[in-house]
Amino acid sequence: MSTTRPYPPGDRGPEPSGASGMPGGSAPTASVPDGTVASPPPGAQSTLAPVPEASGPSGSPGGRQVRRLSFEDQSGVVPLARDFTRQALHAWGWLPAATADRRAAAEDVLLVVSELVTNACLHAEGPDRLSIVCDNKVIRLEITDRGTGQPAPRTPHQAGRPGGHGMFIVQRLSLDWGVVRTPGVAGKTVWAELGAPA
Repeated sequence: MSTTRPYPPGDRGPEPSGASGMPGGSAPTASVPDGTVASPPPGAQSTLAPVPEASGPSGSPGGRQVRRLSFEDQSGVVPLARDFTRQALHAWGWLPAATADRRAAAEDVLLVVSELVTNACLHAEGPDRLSIVCDNKVIRLEITDRGTGQPAPRTPHQAGRPGGHGMFIVQRLSLDWGVVRTPGVAGKTVWAELGAPA
């Protein structure tokens, strides 16, 4: 497994289960504490299933929630990803936002998911899956694709030049981001972590 940083993201607990891959053709899944079912975005099929809670840094139950969306046979994946993410933000209490700071944090999450999915469309034959993990302090976005390239912000960043801003935006808005590759598995998972609103 490789990442863009020299150490694993273990400071917030183990990687979400299924981060390296999802059984072929699985329907999008989401977990909610009480097991209720939410409707998927238009054009997507969603199945909600409980996900075991992960331990937080102190070893106590972490209240981690996970939603997954498969892009198999889907068109319009960028708006689909934004709608799916917006529904997760509503379910997790990020939206509707009561303050400007909370609204900005939610908009940052939506912008980063748009940029990551767009990047997969432009450079990796499209995304396979979106996973969103929320532990009440951090939201982690993971976009899995079959591409071999290594995403990186354009250096130096040229604000007036068209294109090439996606990974720069991801880098600026995220607490951290990286790329995970699993040996023997084609493709990669590009992830970004954003802080919850205060």
